[in-house]
Amino acid sequence: MAEPRDARRRRADGLDTPRENRRRLLARPQVDPDAFGRASESFARFMGTGRFLVYMTAFVAIWLAWNTFAPEGAQFDPRALNYTLLTLILSLQASYAAPLILLAQNRQDDRDRVLNEQDRAQNERALADTEYLTREVAALRMALREVATRDFVRSELRSILEELQEESEGGPGTVKRKGKGTKKVRKEPEKVQKVEKAERVDGPERRRPTDETAAAQDPPD
Repeated sequence: MAEPRDARRRRADGLDTPRENRRRLLARPQVDPDAFGRASESFARFMGTGRFLVYMTAFVAIWLAWNTFAPEGAQFDPRALNYTLLTLILSLQASYAAPLILLAQNRQDDRDRVLNEQDRAQNERALADTEYLTREVAALRMALREVATRDFVRSELRSILEELQEESEGGPGTVKRKGKGTKKVRKEPEKVQKVEKAERVDGPERRRPTDETAAAQDPPD
């Protein structure tokens, strides 16, 4: 049984039903928007130059001079009709120039928007890099506080060198005291030093009489 036409139409008009592609009697002209935009920009750029003003001024002056001073049979836009054709041409030019200029301006706005977005993204990356470098420099400064500096190492080496020089000059029995000044101190007490000195001086002399006395006491064989 055939479905009624009204039911098919209602079902086709529903939101859940995709619309069928219908063939058009006249094909819609396909225009490349980029090519048309570039042409409009070129035209708008040319209209904003001094060359266009010179050419337009020369054209209007020649038009008016020809249709004013030429013979009436040769005039195509006579003065009696108030230069109607020239007025129509200028109006047509203005009517086409305004949309073309607006189109070129819109394309320029789109480019500016893209450039601004790129600049904003680049500035954000630069800010992130700067913050990262700032944190790294702060971390390095904190780490360098715990590292021995050149002056500290020099002072330590100088103190070690002075200790070695003092030990080499005073012998193995000298020690360096820590403090404001340095002073050589003997490890042994003063009394022990005096006794040892006396033994070193008087020892051989005391032992020599003892040997002579022992020889005198022994009778000869």
